[in-house]
Amino acid sequence: MVRPRLLALAVACAFTLVARAENPREALWDAVRGGDVKAVAAALDKGADVNARNEIGVSAIWIAASKGKIDVVELLVRRGADVNARDLIWYQTPLSTAAGGLNTDLVKFLIKSGAKDTDDALVSAASAGRTATVRVVLEGAKPAQDVLDAALAVARSDEIRDALKKAGAVAMKPATAQQRESWKPLAGSFEHENGGQMTVELGELGLGIKRLGALHPLVPTGAADTFKPAGSSSTTYTFERKGDKAYRVISRRFTSELSYYNVADKPVPKPATVVADADSGAAIQPMDWPSFRGPFATGVADGQHPPLSWDVKAGTNVRWKTPIPGLGHSCPIVSGDRVFLTTAISGDPKASLRIGNYGDVASVNDTTKHTWQVLCLDRDSGKILWTRTVFEGVPKIKRHLKGSQANCTAATDGKRVVTCFGSEGLFCHDFTGKLLWKRDLGTLDSSFKIEREYEWGFGASPIVHDGLAILQCDVGHDSFIAAYRLDDGERVWSTPRDEIPSWSTPTIWKNSKGVELVTNAAQYARGYDPATGKELWRLAKKSEVTIPTPVPGRDLIFVTSGNRPIQPIIAIRPGANGDISLKENETQNDHVAWARMRGGPYMPTPILYGDYLYTCGNGGMITCYEAATGKEIYKERLGGVSYTASPVAADGKLYFASEQGQVRVVKAGPKFELLAMNDMGDVVMATPAISGGMLFVRGQHFLFALGRPGAAK
Repeated sequence: MVRPRLLALAVACAFTLVARAENPREALWDAVRGGDVKAVAAALDKGADVNARNEIGVSAIWIAASKGKIDVVELLVRRGADVNARDLIWYQTPLSTAAGGLNTDLVKFLIKSGAKDTDDALVSAASAGRTATVRVVLEGAKPAQDVLDAALAVARSDEIRDALKKAGAVAMKPATAQQRESWKPLAGSFEHENGGQMTVELGELGLGIKRLGALHPLVPTGAADTFKPAGSSSTTYTFERKGDKAYRVISRRFTSELSYYNVADKPVPKPATVVADADSGAAIQPMDWPSFRGPFATGVADGQHPPLSWDVKAGTNVRWKTPIPGLGHSCPIVSGDRVFLTTAISGDPKASLRIGNYGDVASVNDTTKHTWQVLCLDRDSGKILWTRTVFEGVPKIKRHLKGSQANCTAATDGKRVVTCFGSEGLFCHDFTGKLLWKRDLGTLDSSFKIEREYEWGFGASPIVHDGLAILQCDVGHDSFIAAYRLDDGERVWSTPRDEIPSWSTPTIWKNSKGVELVTNAAQYARGYDPATGKELWRLAKKSEVTIPTPVPGRDLIFVTSGNRPIQPIIAIRPGANGDISLKENETQNDHVAWARMRGGPYMPTPILYGDYLYTCGNGGMITCYEAATGKEIYKERLGGVSYTASPVAADGKLYFASEQGQVRVVKAGPKFELLAMNDMGDVVMATPAISGGMLFVRGQHFLFALGRPGAAK
């Protein structure tokens, strides 16, 4: 007999699926992505708004143009689509996206239909060597003289140069000797804190930005050390000098602002040597590290005395090293004398992982049979005590190029361990490996909001609180947050969320006003009652692709994001109710202690340690803020190439693990000091754990326990 509660849930799910299918807006976008003209017309006939935008400002015509679907674009224009609709992430129009492709008929049609973004289209086509596109733009538009000249300066072929000259383009005037001397200190290589690169060179025309092998000239705007690309008015570059060189370049485009820092300031990595450690290593009672980033996601384990340095090759300060099969980016957790970990084993023995900072949004479509496993290891020896296979089959969702099919960190209450494998389910075992219950979560489609073919896998980890396992599920449709009873897996509550995909783990925040469940996502940060799932407050963020977990401390909770259009860092006070969003140009209100709209980290979760909040960008830029006020204390390059793992801290030291497997140790406090650099000899994507004198680091192939000989057990 079907229980009434389960029957009600089944009916509710059925209604949700019907509602989704009957949503004209979603139907329109699905039809556009598929290039189905008849389905596009049907969705419009059913009431879909032809100019409706999704949460990041993308409209149907923008999608169709980016995919080169001219027949769909023609239909949308006939039905009233705005050909100049600009998205809110890259600020591109349908024409600028179409100009990047090879469909010149589409470019011609958009210009004929009133597209105004012809200047950027001409310059970008000239620099990319697209002769046909250049000719189409010249035939259909009347570019200004400075635009023609700029296109000529970056043209990739004689054919393009001839066409531009025929249209009236002339060579730009060379920079004067005085200008060249003044601008010489501004040249250099610059890197964004989240990994983007920019090279500024001094050429015959003056300063220019190197792109696609060509030097795109910059022209002064009249403001001090501020330039704009020749032929463009939407972007500016402001150089800030320190001593005899530029140390920062601020790029501004519409509402977006990005800072790039001179790589000449990047420290030279230290060799992996064992250095003197003033810490005695006498650990107090080993603490548990029960979920992602340890107790309440703080990442802090004072009194546990992990080592400052180690040498994996020589075995110095390496307690054990255990091979882990498969590929997983979940972090180790520790409870008593047990360490728990998850992994996914592909049927492809050469399953790939691409690390580093790059803009490729593609997925890995590994359709081989996978095996999803939960592992339990002995904390002191590294011996695998048991392995449980929870699911076998072909993955329901593809993974990111640098992702895995086991991204979610386990969580435990000291008796049971909860693991999540996204679309493959939610599971609960006891400490002997007995499966207590499992729940099918359905297909959790965490695809790129613009193009669903780019599936990036599920990333939010479960947390455990007061007898409940809580899971945040922000996906392409029907996002929700839910709590499951640890005793039997019964769903206690579930709250819908109007969110696009995010990969952030929620946090339990015990503050002076009570206990709140805080979530971070692209559209809003929210607070909930963890007992009922009732939403208490929300704060608008509008920062797409959100990953960092909320960080509590000092009776504040910090939410951050590192993607466009803003990269916020916001400190929220306890006890809020309702909509606590900041108004335009506000940096605080009754419920927000302080906020910064730039500088938020993209991948790594920040860490609050003592009086300071530390962020780490994908490119290894550390910024230290005064936690109470948001005042920037320092910004320094850590070294290394790329960072995904979040920092952890103990006993006055901060640990930062790069993807390339170098763990750098920084002294905590208001002054940057790099204490040590340790090479793991393995790729590291997962955040370390700390317990009982040991630092547990999960690499691509091994789980390492790093600790001094004789550290307390």
